[in-house]
Amino acid sequence: MTEVVYRCYLVVVALLAVHGAHRLVLGWAFRRRLADPVSPPLTRYPFVTVQLPVYNERDVVERLVDSVAALRWPADRLEIQLLDDSTDDTGRAASPAIRRARERGITAEVVRRSGRVGYKAGALAAGLGQAQGELIAIFDADFVPPPDFLERTVPHLLAGYSMVQVAWAHLNRDANALTRSQAALLDGHFVVEQPARQAMGAWFNFNGTAGVWQREAIIRSGGWQHDTLTEDLDLSYRALLAGERFLYLSDGAVPAEVPDTIAAFLAQQRRWARGSIQTAKKLLPRIWRAPIPLRVKAEATAHLTGNLAWPLCVLVGVLLPLVVALRGSASLGHLALDLPLVGFSLLTNAGFYRAGGARWRDLPRVLALGIGIGPSQAAATFEGLFGGRGEFVRTPKNGGGIGSYALPVSRLPVEAVLAALNLGVAAWAVASSHCATVPFLLLFGGGYGWVAALRLSIPAGALVARAGHLSATAPSIDTAALAGK
Repeated sequence: MTEVVYRCYLVVVALLAVHGAHRLVLGWAFRRRLADPVSPPLTRYPFVTVQLPVYNERDVVERLVDSVAALRWPADRLEIQLLDDSTDDTGRAASPAIRRARERGITAEVVRRSGRVGYKAGALAAGLGQAQGELIAIFDADFVPPPDFLERTVPHLLAGYSMVQVAWAHLNRDANALTRSQAALLDGHFVVEQPARQAMGAWFNFNGTAGVWQREAIIRSGGWQHDTLTEDLDLSYRALLAGERFLYLSDGAVPAEVPDTIAAFLAQQRRWARGSIQTAKKLLPRIWRAPIPLRVKAEATAHLTGNLAWPLCVLVGVLLPLVVALRGSASLGHLALDLPLVGFSLLTNAGFYRAGGARWRDLPRVLALGIGIGPSQAAATFEGLFGGRGEFVRTPKNGGGIGSYALPVSRLPVEAVLAALNLGVAAWAVASSHCATVPFLLLFGGGYGWVAALRLSIPAGALVARAGHLSATAPSIDTAALAGK
C-alpha cells in the first residue's frame, strides 16, 4: 500500500514538473520578446464604438463612462454603448456621465435587454447589432482607459491587425495582502505570458476588456457565442483559426481593480478556470485538425488545458503529508525523487512571477495564494470538464470605496482540513528529524490556512493583516514594469 501511494504521488509531481517546464519555455520566450512596435501614422479617424458591458455596477459605472468620454478621439467619430443588463439603479448612476458625454458631442446610448440571455456574450452581441463603429473597443466596468488608448491602438488595426490587446495594470494593488498577491499572479499573465506567446509566434487571446477589434473580424469569426463562460477566449481562438492577426501591447497598461475580497476573487477565478476548460473541449479538436504549425497547436493546447494543473496541485497537498508520514515508517529513501520535482515546480513558478515583477520576498505569499485557491479551482475545472455551461457570476467592484455588492462566502472547510493536515505533519516531521519536507509542508499548509481564514472570516483575520505587514507595500505597476524593462 505504501509503495502504491508513493508511486501515485510521484506521477502527480512529475506531471506538475511538466507544467513547470512549460513555465520555463514561456520565460525563455519572454526574454526574447521585442519592444512594442512603433505605432504607424494615424492616416484617418475611423468610427469607433466603445462597448461597456455592465451588470449591477453602480459603484464604478460613472467613472467608467467618464474615462471613455475623455478618450482623445473626434467626438463625431466616437460612440459609447452602455450595455446595461442591471437589475438595480446602475443606469441611474450612469446618467450624469452619459449626459456629459453627449454634451461633448459623443453619441452615447444605453442598450437594455430583457433578461441576461447569454450573459456578457449576449450583451456584446446585442450591442454589435446596433453599433455604428468600424472598430469595437471593449472595457469592463472597473477599467479606466487612459486618454491615448485609441491613438495607440487604432493605427495598428488600420495597418491590418484584427485585434489589439493592451496589458492590464492594477488600481488597488496595495489595498491588502490579497490584492498584492493576486496582482502578482495576474502580472504573470500580462507581463510574461502574453508577450512570450507573441514572441514565439504562438497564439494569444483577447482578455475580454482593454482591447479593440475590427468589427468585421468578429463577424467573420462567428460572432459572440455564449456556450462557454469565457466568451473572449472562445472568440479569440475561433478568430485565430479563421486567420485573423492579433497584436499585444505591453506599454500603456490600462488600470483596473482586482477583487479585494476572497469571495469575489474565487468567483472570478472559478469562472475563468471553468470557461477555459469548456473552450478547450469545444475548440481543441478543430485546432488539431487545422493546417497550422505543430508548435502553435502544442502551445494552444498547453494554454487551454493549463487549469488541469489545479487538481494535480490539490493531490500534492493531500499526498505529500501522507508520503512524509509513510516515509517515516517505511524504507522509501531509494525512491526519493519527489522533493526535487516538487522543488522544481515551485521554483519555476516563482521564477515566472519574479519575471512578472514580483519581489523575491513576496514570492512565498504569491505561491501560497496560488496553492490555497487550488481546491476551488480544481472543482471549477471538473465542472468545466463534466458539467454544463454554468452561471456567469460577475465579479463585484467597489471603485475604491466600501462597495454596494458582496458575494456569499462559502463555509466549506476544505482548505482548513488541508491546512491542518499539512501543518500537523510539518510539526511531526520536525519532531522526527524529517526536515527536508518541512518547507513544502509549511508552504502548502500556509496557503490553505490563509484562504481558509479568509473564507471563514475567523478572528485569524489578524493573521491576514499580519501577512500584509510582512511584505512592504509593493509599487504600482508602471509602463516600464509591464514592458519588462
